[in-house]
Parts: sequence; C-alpha cells; structure tokens
Amino acid sequence: MKSKFTTVAALGVAAVLALSACGGGGGKEAANGQVTLKMVESLTNPTRTETIKTLLAGFEKENPNIKVDLISPPTDSADQKIQQMLQSGKGIDLLEARDITVGSFGANKWIYDMTADLKDWKGWEDLTDNAVTYSKQNGKTYYIPYGFYGGALFYRTDLVKEAGFAGPPKNWRELVTQAEKLNDPSANKFGYAFRGGNHANANAVSIIEAYVADKINKDNMFELKDGKTIFSAPEAQTAMDAYLELFKKGSPPSSVAWGYPEMVQGFSNGSTAFLLQDPEVIATLKESTSIKEDQWNVAPALTGPTGLAISPVASAGWGIAESSTHKPEAIKLIKYLAQGEPATTFTKQNSLVPVLKSAAKDPYYSSGPWAAYVTMSQNPETYLTGLEPRNVAWWTEWVKKGDAEIQRMITGKMTTKELLASWDSYWTEKTAG
Repeated sequence: MKSKFTTVAALGVAAVLALSACGGGGGKEAANGQVTLKMVESLTNPTRTETIKTLLAGFEKENPNIKVDLISPPTDSADQKIQQMLQSGKGIDLLEARDITVGSFGANKWIYDMTADLKDWKGWEDLTDNAVTYSKQNGKTYYIPYGFYGGALFYRTDLVKEAGFAGPPKNWRELVTQAEKLNDPSANKFGYAFRGGNHANANAVSIIEAYVADKINKDNMFELKDGKTIFSAPEAQTAMDAYLELFKKGSPPSSVAWGYPEMVQGFSNGSTAFLLQDPEVIATLKESTSIKEDQWNVAPALTGPTGLAISPVASAGWGIAESSTHKPEAIKLIKYLAQGEPATTFTKQNSLVPVLKSAAKDPYYSSGPWAAYVTMSQNPETYLTGLEPRNVAWWTEWVKKGDAEIQRMITGKMTTKELLASWDSYWTEKTAG
C-alpha cells in the first residue's frame, strides 16, 4: 500500500485534539449521555476525507447519541501520529489500521481484538472470502478490511501511441525499454514515475517478486519455496539491475524523492508515461482536471522473465484503540461502515477492490480501468496472489531500512549487490529468531 495525498488538516490540529481529549481513550461522554468518538485516518487525502465525513454523518443520523470527530493527519506522518496517540492512550477511539502497521500495534497491545464482539455478527455473510480471511491478523480481529489494494500499471495511452508502441508494456523488461524511449529530459518528458521517497522499498520488492515468481512461497512472498529469502536469488540481482536502469535512463532525476503525491501528479500532468500504483488512483485520475479520460488506462501487473506476475494482497480497515472507553459505540460504527451502502460507497469512491460479495454483479467493476483487475482475477495462473509478511512486528522497521537503502542505491552510495545482501541478511536473521 502506499503514501497518499497531503491533507487539509494540519498535524498540529491532531496534536491539540489528542492533548485536549479525556484520558483513557478519546471518547467523551456529555452530561446528556451523548458519546463523542475520536476517529483517526491514515491514508488521508481531501476527497477521501470528505467521503468519510459523509458516511459518518449517515451514521450519526441513525445514532443520534453518538458523535464522531474525524482527525486527518498528513499521510506521510499519519501512522507515526496514530502510534503516538495509541501509546499515550489519549485522543483516539477508532483508527485506520493497515496490514503494515497492525503487527506492531498488536504486539504492543495498543489495538483492541474485536473477535468476541463480532462472533455472531451477521455481516460476515455479506463479505467476500478474502475479506473474511484478511479480517484475521495473527488469529485476532484488529480490523475489518474496507477494501483491498493491488498493484497494476497505469499508462498514458496518448504518450505510448506517440512513441510508436502498439500498447503498454506487458513485462518489466518492456517497461524499461519503453520508459527509456519516452525519456526526454530536455522537454521535461520522462518514462516512469519512479518511487524514490516514502515507501520506495515496495516497488523495488515488486520487480524482485516478479523475477522469482516461479520459485516464490505464496504464503510468505519474501521467501522462496526452499526457505531462503527472495533477495538471495540470482534473479533478484537481475531484477535490481533492471530497476536501477529504469531510474537512471527512464525516470525524472527529481523522483529520487518522490512519494505517492508526486508520482500521481507527474503521471496526470503528462511528465511521466507510466505509473505503478494501487487502484485508488483510478478515482484520483477521474477527478483530475489535468488529464482526460481518453489519455490513460490501466494494464495488468507486469510479469517477470517466466511470464508470471505477483500481486500481493494488501488491506486496511477500521480498528479500535485498546485504550478506548467507548468500545460498544466504536463496534457499532465499524459494523455500519462494513455493510451495505457505506461499504459500497467507500470502495467505489476510493477505487478499492471491494469486500462485499454483491460487487461481483456490479458492471462498474468490469469496464474501463477496472478491466485490468478483472483480467488478473480471471487468470490466476499468470497473476499470482499471495501474502507479504506485513503483519510482523518489525515491518515498520523494515520499511525505514528498505527506503533508506533504496535511496543509497539510486544515489550511487550502495550497489545493487550490496543492497540485496543487506536485505537478505536482515530477513534471514529476523525470521530465524
């Protein structure tokens, strides 16, 4: 999953709210019995925040004794802010929990296990098998997924056609070739929206997974079937050499520091032709005034040398702080957001792979940019799905290490061989313990 847009709310506002809240959780109870829940989002962007506020207004209308205050820290610092609030036990009742944060939150007992509260919940019947499966994190229910993320290739149809290509790249090698041909720094035109900043490790891992796809352990896609890490494979070296070439010969020099907002902006304004991202970008591009509908589309995930692609399953949802003193009210809100119209509205407006079974009959998901995701789901023998070890307690530590070393690699301070050796050593030692 990925860093997103900056927010309309300042970090200082979240801090003030946290400090002004009652101890023992964020919820307040007024003299008239009305409960106020503090809810903190992580993947903030203005449009998304407005969608959440609309859904919360619907919940408040049905539950007049419950008010929800939404706190929207800037995305790049939101997870850290949530951690601080959870650690202090103040200013927070509900939080946006992600598969990359729930491991450490759970290990520190900062997040509430909802298993008992949801044991007899009828809403389980409406969820897809994946949604039910991924609602369990290490055997506990820390969040109900509100949707799924999966990488695919966004491409500028106009720029690809102008360059003389019959269509978008189907594999990573073709992406490097097309990106290099499209790269023209003198005209401020570049091939690929490279991710060199926040969460830079994710796309680097993607190309490695594709290159070792025929040997990968789908239950832990940082491992090969023989138990060694994917970073130890000879194919990983080939992959990282190609990835570094993609940066040097097919990407903007400024992308050394690009995160999610810069990547999407570079793609939408036409300065880059290719973007590897999750489906939520679909909604962003549809709302953009700088790109027309016929100027872009989405292609399936890129394959590696063996003709296989890897599509890690990534998820997030709404959870409850262990410190909250209003857990019953928080449970009621989580159930509301996970069912019917609220769930459908959130997935559609944020362009997420849906969690409700009813979406299978919805034509919205079988046309236009979503067609690539249908292609992948209909060809599981080519587009392999699996799990990355995102729920381990050290995942946040890994992200910091991975991002820092990608920076060192693309700035010439570390070779691809040294990077892979470092990553292999790290994961070998962590999993051995």
